[in-house]
Order: sequence, then C-alpha cells, then structure tokens
Amino acid sequence: MIHSLTQLAAADTQSGSVFTVLGIDWQMLVLQIIAFLLLVAILGKWVYPWLMKSVDERQENIDAAVNAAAEAQKSASDGEARIQALLDEARAEAADIVATAKDESTAAISAAELKAKKRAEQIVMDAKDDIAKEIVTAKKALHDETLQLVALATGKVVGKVMDSKLDDSIIRETVKDAKI
Repeated sequence: MIHSLTQLAAADTQSGSVFTVLGIDWQMLVLQIIAFLLLVAILGKWVYPWLMKSVDERQENIDAAVNAAAEAQKSASDGEARIQALLDEARAEAADIVATAKDESTAAISAAELKAKKRAEQIVMDAKDDIAKEIVTAKKALHDETLQLVALATGKVVGKVMDSKLDDSIIRETVKDAKI
C-alpha cells in the first residue's frame, strides 16, 4: 500500500494532479458536493423535521401504550385484591348468616317446645276442670236421685204421699242426719 501511494505521488508530479491520475474531474466533484449539501439542507429544512415529528409521535404513542398497559396491569392487580377482599367479606357474612339462622332455628324450636308444653299443661288443666265439673254434676244428679228414691221409699213406708214441700224438708233432714 505504501508502495502504491509512492507511485501515485510520483505520477502526480509527472502528469500534473492526483485527481487526474485517479480519473476524477475536480469540477464535477465540487458540483456534486454542492448538490449534496443543497440536498442535505433541503432535507434538513423540510423532510427531517416532519420525519422526526412522526418518529416522536410514534414514540409518544408507544410510551403511552406502555404506560396504559402498566396502569391496566396495576388496576387488574388492585381489582383482584378488591375482589378477594369482597369474597372474604361475603364468606364472613355467609358464615354469620348461617350461625344466625342456626341460633334462630334453635330458638324457634325451643319456643315451639315451650308453647307445646304450655298448651299440654293447659289441656290437662282444662280436662281436670271438666272432670271436676262433671263430678260435681254427677254428685248433684246422684243427690237428686237419692232424694227421689228416699221420697219414694218414705211414701211406701208411710203409705201416703205428702206434699212436695213437706216431702223435701223431711228428706233433707233425713239426709243431713245420715251424713252426720
């Protein structure tokens, strides 16, 4: 490589210029450099800002999407935590409701048993009262029948029928004497 550069430098001195040796037209090179710089200036003035604006907007959209995804993920995890808390609360309330229902059913059964017991006692008391009334009625009926039998027997023994007032008074005295 050094050898070729040396030869090139030697050829330049003999023929005139390095550009000529390389086959480059320096006027065309200058014109192409000016056209390139003009193209870069035009692109830099109108195309590059528009292109950078589009790239920036796209980057902002990407950043917004990333932020939205992060927020959605955070919101989803918060939602899961709230759902779990609500489920725990619902389970606790269900357990309370079941316990309350058991207590109420036990109380209702106890109240029904107590009511049935009181009703049975009332029925027994009513039956005892009815029996006592029937005994009194039966005693009165027996007493009346006894009086009639005594009156009939007295009438047969005495041989005459007395009037009912006299008959009742004699019978009552006889019954009193018999009780004593």
